[in-house]
Amino acid sequence: MSAIVEIEGLTKTYDDGYQALKPLTLSIEEGEILALLGPNGAGKTTLISLLCGLVSPSGGTARVGGHDIIHDYRAARRLIGLVPQEIALEPFQKVWASVRFTRGLFGLPRDDAKLETILRRLSLWEKRASETKALSGGMKRRVLIAKALAHEPRVLFLDEPTAGVDVELRRDMWEIVADLKAQGVTIILTTHYIEEAEAIADRIGVINRGELLLVEQKDALMRRMGRKSLTIELRQPVDALPEALAAYDLSLSQDRSRVTYFYDTQGESTGITRLLQALSDAGLHLADLETRQSSLEEIFVGLVEAEEEGAA
Repeated sequence: MSAIVEIEGLTKTYDDGYQALKPLTLSIEEGEILALLGPNGAGKTTLISLLCGLVSPSGGTARVGGHDIIHDYRAARRLIGLVPQEIALEPFQKVWASVRFTRGLFGLPRDDAKLETILRRLSLWEKRASETKALSGGMKRRVLIAKALAHEPRVLFLDEPTAGVDVELRRDMWEIVADLKAQGVTIILTTHYIEEAEAIADRIGVINRGELLLVEQKDALMRRMGRKSLTIELRQPVDALPEALAAYDLSLSQDRSRVTYFYDTQGESTGITRLLQALSDAGLHLADLETRQSSLEEIFVGLVEAEEEGAA
């Protein structure tokens, strides 16, 4: 597939000298889901705002569908749908009128059947005649999503789309994302629910202090940076681990009844067989074993902490 979003050296520095985004270069393939992870203030929303034309860049270039976001703004923006973090809706406008108005803003012909499909998919059809001020926070979020989809964008930005909403909307949102991906829509997602990124993203980008730390295929990232752990439940608690086990990366639980062994998933050998023999030789008897793969959240936290320690 070809890149539908191409970013080269894009930066943003405000008048007070604060550099919200350091030179960033990134290509996003058509039809992929890219999850951008980072702490608050990392630069995620700044990047989205630049690409959507809400903020002017200080340097660099970006193209959406081959259209420059500055010199060919209208053509680039026509391809983009945006679900922002903040809920900003006209309070007295009815849901149906709000969604239809957004479609018209992009110069598309009236298509009530298309809009009905979107509203039904988001459980908004019964609320189509309601003023937005009468809706719950979750329903207002659904209206934002409907408005973002009204003009059938090829690139959809979701900036914390499920923050503070009910479980039902989160489930609906990810089902819609799966449907859009199947239709070839490119989705760039920021979220605090890292388990959701782990579940649906094709690639993961980690950003902190305005700098893109990495972009990598999710599965490859988890294989490369993930660690596995083996938790060994002992038949009898021990006061301390024997000196003979000092060569292994072990930790003893607070109740001293479990030993956890960490090992590299990319290593030539896990060392588990030798460890189990060493435990037996040390007189420790096993009651049970459990293995666990490190999560994307743990990898993300480790990357951010390492970057911040390096910047200190």
